[in-house]
Amino acid sequence: MKLTYFPDTDTLYIDLADRPSTESEVVNDNLIVDLDSDGRPVGITLEHYSQTVTSQAIEVSLPSEPLPTPAGL
Repeated sequence: MKLTYFPDTDTLYIDLADRPSTESEVVNDNLIVDLDSDGRPVGITLEHYSQTVTSQAIEVSLPSEPLPTPAGL
């Protein structure tokens, strides 16, 4: 796991795996999860990091199974 903070955009990227992302799931205005071709999380983007994260600890729960693919894709 690798954490990268981009101060110019106030964005934190959490790199979870050494696999390429093939799609992104927008969870809300501040959270985007990057998924591999099997639907497994490979990265997390936290937008507006300093404004939205109020704790020194970040706790993230990820599904152990791939996320369902939206119909029509």
